[in-house]
This record gives sequence, C-alpha cells and structure tokens, in this order.
Amino acid sequence: MNMWNALTIRRAKGQQKLACLTAYDFTTARLIDEAGIPLILVGDSLAMTMLGHATTLPATMDDMVHHSKCVTRAVQHALVVGDMPFMSYQVSEDLAVVNAGRFVKEAGTGAVKIEGGVQRAGLVERMVDNGIAVMGHIGLTPQSVLQVGGYHVEGRTSEDAKRLLADAEALQQAGVFALVLECMPAELGAKITQSVDIPTIGIGAGPGCDGQILVVHDMLGLQTELSPKFVKRYTSLSDSMSEAFNAYKRDVEIGNFPTDEHSY
Repeated sequence: MNMWNALTIRRAKGQQKLACLTAYDFTTARLIDEAGIPLILVGDSLAMTMLGHATTLPATMDDMVHHSKCVTRAVQHALVVGDMPFMSYQVSEDLAVVNAGRFVKEAGTGAVKIEGGVQRAGLVERMVDNGIAVMGHIGLTPQSVLQVGGYHVEGRTSEDAKRLLADAEALQQAGVFALVLECMPAELGAKITQSVDIPTIGIGAGPGCDGQILVVHDMLGLQTELSPKFVKRYTSLSDSMSEAFNAYKRDVEIGNFPTDEHSY
C-alpha cells in the first residue's frame, strides 16, 4: 500500500502543508512521485491538456480510467485520486457508485473526487459507506461552467460565502477526507479551512488552505495560452521543447544527425 492514502492525507491537517499536482501519464506521474508529492489528481482537466478540448466536459469515464491506469502504474508513494467526469455521477447514485468503483477496481486509484456541495452530501455518504474514499470540490466547479456562464471567482458576496461554508460542513459530515477549494477570496479560503477538521486543498483560494494543487501543464509552462492568476510557472518547458524540436529539424536537414556516434 502507498505511504499516502486518504487517512494519512486527512491526518496531515495542521501537521504539514500538502503540495499536490495533476498527472495524466506514466512518465510525469513517476517524476512527481519521486519528488515526494503526496497527492496526485488524475484531473478531468486532461480533456483540455491531453485531448485538446476547450473545457473539461467532454472527458469520459473511459478516458479517465485509461489515464488513471497510466498514473497508478508509475506511483509508489502518493495517493492517486481519480476525478469523476461530467455526467458520471449526476445521473443517479447507483451509476455514480458503479463509476467510482471503476476507478478503484480497474484503475487502482486510492480515491475519487466529485464536484458540488450540499447537493452531493448524500452521494458522498453512500460512496464512503461502500468503502470508496472521496475528495470534495467546492467553489468554482468547472463542470458547471455552462450553467454559471464561465469561470468566475466564487464567494465574493456574504450570501455566497455562507453557502460555501455550508457546503464544506455538509461534505465533511458526509465523510470526505479532503476538500478542494477553487477560485474564491483568500479570506474565505482561510475561513473554510479553519471551520473544518479535514485538509483543504486550494487552487486559487489563497495561502490559508492546508495544501495547494496546480495543473501540471500550467506550472511547467506547457500551456501556451494565458494562465489563470493563481498559477505560478516554475519553468517554461514549452520554450525548451520548441528549441529542441527546431534544433533537431535543422540537424536532420543539414546532415548533422545522425553521425557516426549515432550509427551502428
């Protein structure tokens, strides 16, 4: 069993800050795991980063299970969480439990993540009762982008802040082991963190959260479009890769590759 699991993540609250990342393939997941990252999310963001879609909505269960298998084959220490895609849990609780079970049985993930607050509490409780560890996700929920009309900071008004606090409490009571807080004022992120006994993992929710998560393509500078305000780029792999591709092309065209060194 991996060193990090739902229980050890939960117990980390107040003990250490949790650095979390997404991953979608074997090689990236191996490098992230070797760096000691405790939680790796196979996010439905793969619809955008790996499959070229404009939103997360087209990701399917088969997509998610396939990429989760790639990640779990590489990971020895981190908790791998499978992100339940759009319409994999909204139709019925029965279907949701079956799909969550696919992540655990077929892909080998240690947990699943679902979006939504109070309205998902009953589903979370049922999953937990069936032995499936669940991570919650409130604030900006990308699967609701069509309903809310785009990507917006949530919780700016007192009414919305109260709603998100109630969502956090309901999910904690239902049994989530951790809670993603996305795109909300830093003050609210800190307030929710202080109000619950489970770790909060922020993405655009300020430094007061118990941990942080970023999409790996964003923090590596692999996305060529503009990144959200909350992203910190730690390198620019897109520039390095473009330089390498162009250098390779030049070497082949002028006959500098291959040489005797690269020949049998």
